[in-house]
Order: sequence, then structure tokens, then C-alpha cells
Amino acid sequence: MKGKVYLVGGGPGDPELLTVKATKILGRANIVLHDALVSREVLALIASTSERIDVGKRAGRKLLTQDEINALLVSYAQSQAVVVRLKGGDPVIFGRVGEEISALREAGVEFEIVPGITAGIAAAAAAGISLTDRRFASQVLFTTMQRDTPNRAIQWAGISSTTTLVIYMPGPDYGYAAEQLRDAGWPLDMPCAIISNASGPNQAIRSTHLKDLPAETTLAAPAVIVVGRVSTQTAEQISHDFGYGIVTSNPPLKPLVI
Repeated sequence: MKGKVYLVGGGPGDPELLTVKATKILGRANIVLHDALVSREVLALIASTSERIDVGKRAGRKLLTQDEINALLVSYAQSQAVVVRLKGGDPVIFGRVGEEISALREAGVEFEIVPGITAGIAAAAAAGISLTDRRFASQVLFTTMQRDTPNRAIQWAGISSTTTLVIYMPGPDYGYAAEQLRDAGWPLDMPCAIISNASGPNQAIRSTHLKDLPAETTLAAPAVIVVGRVSTQTAEQISHDFGYGIVTSNPPLKPLVI
């Protein structure tokens, strides 16, 4: 009999943010193929009898290609009852799960997607930001600076400044994102928040503006940048309300009236 593959979201890092279903599946998995972004605390929830395979990326180098990962999922499903593909955040948000789904479907392997809390949501929660605050935003866009195919190019000029942007994988140079938005006509006083390691023990939050974004020191990956007027609270307010370690910009943000 063929087994079943579970495409599981490992969340942002805090094991308490993992779904109950994900926790149960990890506890009865026969084999787990996990990414580098999955925290040690979440990995500790995997059954001690499970085989673990690290298929993550290190310093830009992949241990296995995506095709090799796809092949492993199909192969293990022939001999194992519960095969888990464990990804950081949510599998369907910049997780390349679409390619794995295609491979599993083609091979006739049963699968199930188990959602997780994506980094953008965790980052907003950590910073006390309402991504769709109706006073400032009409919509929210999840995007990434990592562009490896032409069809993923963003038409920045078509995005209204009443949109909240949540930028995944901004890279070490925040200036590229700032340049794209500036050239598209976004105001230089647009507030931004940079959140690193959301929900983890090394979490850091920095508050700035679009004009100052290129000069900001890069925070440790994984990091997310939230751009939009929903980010108008000051770093001091965040520190007071949540007690997190804050690296402030100079000058600090002030609420904007629109």
C-alpha cells in the first residue's frame, strides 16, 4: 500500500504556534524531510522513531535540488505510511509546494496540506501591526525580492500606496526594494518595519521610513519588511507594549495623518 505525504507548515519558529494537527502528525511520522528554516524547537516535536532528512538551503547552496526532493517524497510514499514534508511558515506561501504537489499527483500519491502561520503574519503580530487596518490600507500584498522567473516580476507602479506590502526574503540589500518603490512613486515618508526571526528567541524589530531603508543595517535572516502606513507606530511604542529588543532608526517614526 502507498503511504500518504503531509505537506506541513512548521510556522515561524515558536513551537506553541504550531497547529494541533501538525503536532499530531509530527508525533506519528515515519520520515520527515525538513527545511533549514524549521526551528530546533519544532524539530524536537518529531517522533524519536522518525527518520529525519535535512533538505534545506545553506548559504545559498541547496543540499538537494527540488527535483530530487520531489523524487524522495514519491519514493518514500511507496514504503512508509506517514511521510512529512516540513516547511517553515506556511507551505503554500513561497514554499515551492506547487512543484511537490505536481510530482505527487503525477505519481498518484495521496497528499494533504497542513497550513502553518506564515512569516508575514507572525512578523506583523510581533510588531503589533494590523496589516489591513481600514484607516490606512485597502489591501495587503505578500511578495518577495527573490526573482528567479520572469513571470514573478512585480508591476510596482500598479500598486497603490494604500496597499500594505509584506516583503519576504528581502536579501542583504534593502536598497533594492526601496529603489523599486521609490521609482514607482511611493512617498519617501512611507513607514516601514523590519522584523527578523519573528516569534523566535532572537527576534528583532526595527522601525524606519522608505527614504532611510537603504541605509539600514541588515537584520539576520529570516526577515520580513512591512511597508505601509499601518506601520506608523513608533519603535518606542512597540518596545513598551511588547518588551521586545528594538533597534531604532533616527529619527523614530511618528504617526502619519492621511
